[in-house]
Amino acid sequence: MGKALQKFVKMLIDRLFAGLFLVLFSPLFLGIAIGIKREDRGPVFFRQDRLGKNGRVFKIIKFRSMVPDAIHKGSGLHIQPNDDRITRIGRMLRKTSLDELPQLINILKGEMSFIGPRPPVPTYPKRYEEYEEWVLPRFEALPGMTGLAQVSGRNDIDWYERFRYDIEYVRDWSLLKDIRILFLTFKTVIKGKGIYKAPS
Repeated sequence: MGKALQKFVKMLIDRLFAGLFLVLFSPLFLGIAIGIKREDRGPVFFRQDRLGKNGRVFKIIKFRSMVPDAIHKGSGLHIQPNDDRITRIGRMLRKTSLDELPQLINILKGEMSFIGPRPPVPTYPKRYEEYEEWVLPRFEALPGMTGLAQVSGRNDIDWYERFRYDIEYVRDWSLLKDIRILFLTFKTVIKGKGIYKAPS
């Protein structure tokens, strides 16, 4: 199967399964939303600007796992395991990666994919126009809920090591590789490694 056809199939799979999972997981979404609201009455969702394909900015959607306006408190973007900005339900959501589920909406909108480089914030670690030339190919793919860098170290590795994995993924992409990353993601989530340090 040629690369063009594989990309078309990937797009169909993304949209089909994002829509399907949003329906199937709707009771779970409701339960999580009630839990978040009961804890501190704050917003259910956390929205943040991220850099997507070709440097286009979009709003990533997550279940809120920290106190309202956490970005303007404490250590800002940097999150530690004992960070007192993380809510009680937020610790469970982050440990199980359930806080990422609303990104199914981003996938349905065509802003993200299930598999791809994780999207950084527009100003960290750098602005789009400040990235070195060798880093830019990682922005040629739609960002993903998970990716090669996440199953190779997640937040335990620094940004530029992640970028090298991202570029490797983009240059050697295939549907088979996506399937492999998907299975490795389940293993990574179960182990709960690399949850903290840098925003993802």
